[in-house]
Amino acid sequence: MSRSTPTARAAAGLFLITWVTSVVALPLYGGSAFGTDAPLAGRTSVLTAALLEVVLAAAVVGTAIALYPLLRPFSQGVAAGYLALRTLEATVILSGVVAILPAVARPATDAAPGLDAHLVQALHLMHDWTFLVGPGLLNPINAALLATLLLRRRLVPRIVPWLGLGGAVVVAAMNLAVMFGLIKPVPALAVPLFAWEIGLAATLFVRGLKPPALRTPTGDAIAVPA
Repeated sequence: MSRSTPTARAAAGLFLITWVTSVVALPLYGGSAFGTDAPLAGRTSVLTAALLEVVLAAAVVGTAIALYPLLRPFSQGVAAGYLALRTLEATVILSGVVAILPAVARPATDAAPGLDAHLVQALHLMHDWTFLVGPGLLNPINAALLATLLLRRRLVPRIVPWLGLGGAVVVAAMNLAVMFGLIKPVPALAVPLFAWEIGLAATLFVRGLKPPALRTPTGDAIAVPA
């Protein structure tokens, strides 16, 4: 029975942090600015959400850093590409955080920033767009890249990368439709991609990334070469 490495378990833990921070942060901002009557939440709630998204961005990059040495023996290009895409996703997330903070606070004071209501709405809308572009469009791309390698090299049970590929297509298609104003966001459509990350994290924690073994004529197992 194969065993997970500390690096693989670190990656699994970082995936867990990304789920928790993203799920908890979103409602703390208040209603989405995709709705014209959606108000922004209060100062403390927004600041807490912003802090969670900073942690989210760090964990997003952390997953790729932890996976890099595990993926490199199988494809250095995919390992580097995944790291670059996750870093880009985190950068977009942080740009949204920086955009929305002036709507509720100034640094080093608890006084209200006193911005015009229309400007606050614009900053809120900018944050929503970064969420759409980052987790909404970039995340499916990096998920598809990673899932393709894991499927091709058979590094995890096949159901896991298939969830990643299917979920990536569904989430990307939904967010493209949202971008062009064809539909409203449908959170249920993100379930397969969420299941992909849960399955991947569980696999990383329990057994790590390990290719199937070949059997010699004598019955001895040998690792499949990268």
